[in-house]
Amino acid sequence: MKSLIPRDISWLSFNARVLQEANDPAVPLKERIRFLGIFSNNLDEFFRVRVATLKRMIELGGKKGNMHLEEKPQEILDAIQMIVLQQQNEFSRIWQLIIGELKKEKIFLVTEKELNKQQKEYIKKFFEDDVRSNIIPLMIESLQQLPYLREKSIYLGVVMHKKDSAYKHKYSLIEVPSRIVGRFVQLPAPEGEHRIILLEDVIRYNLPYIFSYFGYDYFSAHVFKVTKDAEIDIDNDLTTSFVQKIQSGLKNRRKGKPVRFVYDKEMDAGLLEYMMKRLNLSRKDNIIPGGRIHNFRHFMDFPDVFKNKSSRKPPFTHPALLFSRRVTDVIIERDVMLHFPYHSFSSVVDLLREAAIDPEVTTIKITAYRLAPNSTIINALVNAVRNGKEVIVMLELRARFDEEANLAWKEMLEMEGVKVLIGLPNVKVHAKLCLIKKRSGNKIIQYGFVSTGNLNEKTARVYADHCLLTSNRNIMADINRIFRYIEGAKSGVNQLRSCKTLMVCPINMRKQLMQMISAEIRNARAKKEARIIAKLNSLSDVSLIQKLYSAAEAGVDVQLIVRGIFCAKTEMKKLKNNMHAISIVDQYLEHARILMFHNAGKSKLYISSADWMVRNLDHRVEAAALITDPEIKEELMDIIQIQLKDNVKARVLDNNLSNNYVLSAGKKKIRSQVETYNYLFNKIQKISETGSN
Repeated sequence: MKSLIPRDISWLSFNARVLQEANDPAVPLKERIRFLGIFSNNLDEFFRVRVATLKRMIELGGKKGNMHLEEKPQEILDAIQMIVLQQQNEFSRIWQLIIGELKKEKIFLVTEKELNKQQKEYIKKFFEDDVRSNIIPLMIESLQQLPYLREKSIYLGVVMHKKDSAYKHKYSLIEVPSRIVGRFVQLPAPEGEHRIILLEDVIRYNLPYIFSYFGYDYFSAHVFKVTKDAEIDIDNDLTTSFVQKIQSGLKNRRKGKPVRFVYDKEMDAGLLEYMMKRLNLSRKDNIIPGGRIHNFRHFMDFPDVFKNKSSRKPPFTHPALLFSRRVTDVIIERDVMLHFPYHSFSSVVDLLREAAIDPEVTTIKITAYRLAPNSTIINALVNAVRNGKEVIVMLELRARFDEEANLAWKEMLEMEGVKVLIGLPNVKVHAKLCLIKKRSGNKIIQYGFVSTGNLNEKTARVYADHCLLTSNRNIMADINRIFRYIEGAKSGVNQLRSCKTLMVCPINMRKQLMQMISAEIRNARAKKEARIIAKLNSLSDVSLIQKLYSAAEAGVDVQLIVRGIFCAKTEMKKLKNNMHAISIVDQYLEHARILMFHNAGKSKLYISSADWMVRNLDHRVEAAALITDPEIKEELMDIIQIQLKDNVKARVLDNNLSNNYVLSAGKKKIRSQVETYNYLFNKIQKISETGSN
């Protein structure tokens, strides 16, 4: 394992790249605040999942089970604690800089101590009208058991006493109802200014009013939050349905062990000790002092009061789908590759809406992992059922943090008459697939798509993904096989083994990847050109990393674009400078997986739903589609080449996790997301000009 970087340390390095974006003065101010929110949200999930996993490993006495790359969990935990504290300090420094920038734009984030008379009256009324009914102060000293502390909430720890008798005090907790009321309150302000107060400060101002019953005259209140183990334990009771097990697991998650306690460093020392005792936390745990503000994830929704608006450009329709043609008609004739968020996601929705009302369509089958809150995809599928179509939805109930939402979707879909599949034992369905069948005369025509991203119109605006719309018979035959497997066909796994065009997990993708890397190694040893390009979210699989090492050692040109976890070490003598890796973090989340193998000049190019991680390759249903259309292949390679040349938002992934930007001195500045937009938009302009002539 010496030639690998621990995955959790690598992930923290990725979050540091997010923090770099927040620190970049060239990034619009609203986006910088958004990146702080993303950093905070990422860190919360990291503690809920990964730190919790490491703690469980220690409790199990080092038995690894299905946990990988963690041979010394305590050492990794200690390193995490140190890195997180450093990052928190950097976070605080950046936030202070941003506060200064906000003031320049006459945007002021004020506290309860900085209010004028008019603003005081405003928040008194606001509290009475909107807040009071949504808070329940808890007098915790009188409670035998500490109440359930909600995972994603922040709390005010309140200390009350009389000024002449500081020894007689009371402790209270108030959950800040940001989910209901919102975190930001805009105050009356002079023209041209914006003054914003946080909800917790509104509550702070009203503490004497809230606790008037007790007769105290001194109040101090400081924010804290608790992060808990997010693992869902699925019991093995054969008499319990899978849905019931998920529901029970979600209830038990509420009782998860605290893995982090973050608090305002100004918090009353007595209250801090009291809370640690009640939560069974010790100084060895992740007890992290911070600033006045916590739960920065809310800042992703900071009020839009900025002079300079976002630089994001609106998506546009794919050129093949212009001139009012039905999406269905186009993809029956030819393959179409959509590139989100540059291309509009509405083309996918239109495809399903067309299928819903097409009298010749008989069946729609689709996989769903994460859906938008008000899903137009779901609306189209429900409409299809109402129009007499057979609709089958594979809904993954174990999609982490979307379990409750997917349970609700299941209930709603079944009420509408949709057949809902809920997954397979010990295997998540992560493939992004759609199959539509229509009868045309005596023929059955099949078409649909394979995607790298979720069927989520909300994330499609900010996640960079690829979606192949196709009627390719071989691809459709394989999608049919995957659905038969998911539906529980007697032939079971043999259905997946029969896939000829798609690479499929957990059956053959790992094997095929190994074979294609081996072919590149043989070509390199035979002094032929050999090259591998892999764009991934995460690369942590030990066997594939070792295989890439062997490839680089043999002379294969290995180029990697990895957004997040990257456990490989590229700076080793044996690799002969043949292995290079970058990470691109910019305004859109790079979510696509693309694989290219030179194959002695007959290159193989795939889009995939799978990262190179054990969980994806061995414990999920995933699919990778071979791109055969020459135009699409060329287009995808052009986009990859643009990304490989990025010298604005690309960082070098080195052994030291230094996150240095790719050197741009003396070179033309290439920001790949901007250049990709221009590249695709120019295509549509050319076609529009041709069409108008």
